[in-house]
Amino acid sequence: MSDFLALIMIVVWPVIPLWWIPVHSSAQTMNRFGILAYIVLFVIWFLFACLIYNNRVFLLQFKMNTLSVLNIAGGCLLILGVFLQIWTVRLLTFRGIIGLPEIHEVKGNLVTTGLFSLVRHPTYVSHTLIMGGIFFITGVITTGIVAFIDFLLIYFVIIPKEEKELIGRFGEPYIRYMEKVPKFFPTLKEDKKLVK
Repeated sequence: MSDFLALIMIVVWPVIPLWWIPVHSSAQTMNRFGILAYIVLFVIWFLFACLIYNNRVFLLQFKMNTLSVLNIAGGCLLILGVFLQIWTVRLLTFRGIIGLPEIHEVKGNLVTTGLFSLVRHPTYVSHTLIMGGIFFITGVITTGIVAFIDFLLIYFVIIPKEEKELIGRFGEPYIRYMEKVPKFFPTLKEDKKLVK
């Protein structure tokens, strides 16, 4: 079961960089493709998924012996990550979570409530928790490497590109939001209240 969970994570993960880097790097170009952008993404991802699946024995063979406490912590991280992802989808809607506002240049509303009042990018926080949880549950080294690469790509590539795009879409309100709410790691300070 743990190998299956690890394999699912490794197979699904390429969707994140394959989709979000181009979307936030060049939303106008992606807009010209429209629905075709999703089809192209699916085809490219499918090729990656086949390559990963064909090499699954190699990718899953390197494992750490994890302590039971790490397995339990991993389960908690996974559950928390899934919960946060569901909450984020409810706030952004399914259309928002799959990038339709970026692709179709829909202005939409700036969401600053719920999880978005704690961190600016709860979707990325949630799937980082999910991936970290899977690593601790399975002990598969590849999942740990993927989780680490994912964090680096998100934090240093995708989020900066996304924030540039969001400033272009929402302007000054988003800049004020950025000043009040942390990017990725929540803080315990209560003194920063979001002004709507």
